[in-house]
Amino acid sequence: MSITEISIKRPSLILVVFLVLTLAGLFSYTKLGYELIPKFDMPFIIVNTVYPGASPSDVENSVTRVVEEAVSNMENVLSIRGSSMESLSLVFIELKEGTNIDLAMQDAQRNLNARARLLPDDADPPSLTKFASDEFPIISLGVTSDAAPVEFFDIINDQIKPSLSSVQGVGDVRIIGGQEREIKVQVNRQALEARGLTILQVVQAVNTANLDFPTGKIENESEQIIVRLAGKFKSIEDLRSLNIASDPRSGSPVKLWEVAEVYDGKKERETISRTDGRSGIGIQVLKSSDANAVAVADGILGKLDGLKEQYRSINLQFEIANNQTDFTRAAVDAVSHDLLLAVVLVAVVMLFFLHSFRNAVIVMLAIPTSLISTLIMMYAFGFTLNMMTLLAMSLVVGILVDDSIVVLENIYRHLEMGKSRKEAALIGRNEIAFTALSITLVDVVVFVPIALAEGIVGKIMGQFALVVTFSTLMSLFVSFTLTPMLASRFSRLEKFSEKSIAGFVFNGFERRLHRLNNWYARVIDRILTPVRIPYRSSASRLTNKTHFNFYLNGILVVFGAFALLVASFSLVSGGYIGSAFVTNGDRGEFIIKFELPKDATLKETNLALLSAEKYLRQQKEITGVFAYAGLSSGMMGNVETPYVGEIAVKLVPKDQRELVTDFYAQKIRDELERRLPGVKVTSAPVSFFGGADQDPIVIFMSGANSQSVMTYANQVLAEIKKIPGTLEAKLSIEEGTPEIKVSVDRERMANLGVRMDQVGVTMQTAFNGNSDGKFRANSKEYDITIQMDDFNRNSVDDIASLSV
Repeated sequence: MSITEISIKRPSLILVVFLVLTLAGLFSYTKLGYELIPKFDMPFIIVNTVYPGASPSDVENSVTRVVEEAVSNMENVLSIRGSSMESLSLVFIELKEGTNIDLAMQDAQRNLNARARLLPDDADPPSLTKFASDEFPIISLGVTSDAAPVEFFDIINDQIKPSLSSVQGVGDVRIIGGQEREIKVQVNRQALEARGLTILQVVQAVNTANLDFPTGKIENESEQIIVRLAGKFKSIEDLRSLNIASDPRSGSPVKLWEVAEVYDGKKERETISRTDGRSGIGIQVLKSSDANAVAVADGILGKLDGLKEQYRSINLQFEIANNQTDFTRAAVDAVSHDLLLAVVLVAVVMLFFLHSFRNAVIVMLAIPTSLISTLIMMYAFGFTLNMMTLLAMSLVVGILVDDSIVVLENIYRHLEMGKSRKEAALIGRNEIAFTALSITLVDVVVFVPIALAEGIVGKIMGQFALVVTFSTLMSLFVSFTLTPMLASRFSRLEKFSEKSIAGFVFNGFERRLHRLNNWYARVIDRILTPVRIPYRSSASRLTNKTHFNFYLNGILVVFGAFALLVASFSLVSGGYIGSAFVTNGDRGEFIIKFELPKDATLKETNLALLSAEKYLRQQKEITGVFAYAGLSSGMMGNVETPYVGEIAVKLVPKDQRELVTDFYAQKIRDELERRLPGVKVTSAPVSFFGGADQDPIVIFMSGANSQSVMTYANQVLAEIKKIPGTLEAKLSIEEGTPEIKVSVDRERMANLGVRMDQVGVTMQTAFNGNSDGKFRANSKEYDITIQMDDFNRNSVDDIASLSV
């Protein structure tokens, strides 16, 4: 007994099967997550190492080369590229396709741990990250309040951040900007020299006097008590009145306040954040790898109202600078609406061609039953509702009805021949079985290889191809079971009266369709009809004439089709149709990046951004301006550099402005370059992943001699700039930050008993500060930063006058 015969004779069994599939599909739908595109990992590992205060050359020699040597013996490595910047080393490890990224990161971490002793003591431990489609912030917030800067930062760091981190699915919460509390010890060089002291003695005195020691316990027969030496400073006055040494001339104790100004202050800003011109703090939220981005965003947004109410006394306000899930929701909603529209249109078309409301409904049941069953597969394979899977569902709507239409049409033909409904359903399906099977297998053999493709395309398109394949196979199962079962119960011959509205519409459509068919038949007949050309055969001695059949119209059609094919390819090769990996669409958001000369301070960068913000807020098309001075975002995360900054801009909806985002961003960039002389301005629409687009073309050049590489690189750059359409072509190697090199007389150092490490630590403490000591207040610790005061560290003479 065939599956169709079982369906016809045991309809309750089929109804139960599809009821179970429907319930399981609806349950799977509730468990599916939302994403913009399917998650994928690129075969890249990025090693990030911070070396505070080091120049690019020092970073290159002391950090980047050590890291490159450490990871050079890893397996499956295609290339290793290092980039050295001020205080930062980035090493990119490109792996072979198919490599397990997580295992490769563990291997890299082991190799780095084995070489950690070769890194400078002041360098932070290397951190490893991988490039994945979900490693970007899903929400960026601008937070403002009326609280004092230090209090505001503490609230954000100690209250707001933990609250947001508690939302299920949140992986990390980053804070940008703000001013943290710091106990400053500003040492006066002249006062130190007058007492014969050095700044290292001040550091040692402060750190050794600010200690808590567990010293053991005391016991007796009834109890035991832990003994702890509480030596931490309890107040700023305790620190200020600390005895740091004895005056070598008078022997009297030297208090810290005599040689330094001690006060409760704020850390020097490394980044500055503003929201629509108001100073504030930026917050970026990243989700965990297996979390639902939309659910995480909803959880974050749900927390904000409660936090605003909780901190209403300081007028806490949140502004959403970027919500990646907004675009995800819009894309998913658009595809969902298209899917619903496609279902409706298919129903209407089926009704016009089948001339039966019942048959149209039977055919339409193939769509929801197949799609809902597909959700089970998506949940089982860990798929998400994203643009690719929903696009597959939209595309497959027309395919899903093919099998059922073929089967139902043949069943209807047997009904017209006078057979009973059950007999017509069984015979009609059996006759057309291999035709329906071939229709389905054609789609399967097209899309299955796409799911097996390697590389990024395979990872992105894999879910698309499998959803199409599975839903198509389900449609075949429906056409062999549900469709003939319903036809055996509900199908019937329907004739519409010419006097009825339905008859007027459907019979009128049928007549026009027949006229169209007749016209098409005449065209085909004309194409296939040859032109008879008479000629006299040379082989014959007779004078009779013969005819040669010349298919002129057919040849014209073939040549016309070939010409259209060539012309269509020429549209791409001629540049009329562009190409891109993924188009961003018009999201109404773009990012402007600013770069000042390398010796620019954070203050100068901030002033440039203030001028740009003032101009941007005057533009009627702009609804939001979020500025970050001293920070630049990219694929490697946020990089803090004092001479760079960026502004995230939000625009009104595209129907309320004349220019698309790309052109508007370019227009703003050109205007800002004119308004900010000496500042390099670049702009880019927000990318598919939520950040600014990276350079689309990167050329790497390497060689044994850096000078020759630079020479050839400049020649290549000059040629690239000549190519029409190129914009902002530049070298990745740029002039470093101006620096002062201090050379020492080693012989005199040896005679005076001074070591090189003493000189280095003294200079580092004087000009960069020492923050080893901590000041405890209300169960929270703040840095005690000891360094020369501003007056004694603003010129080259201050370096030469430093006492060691």
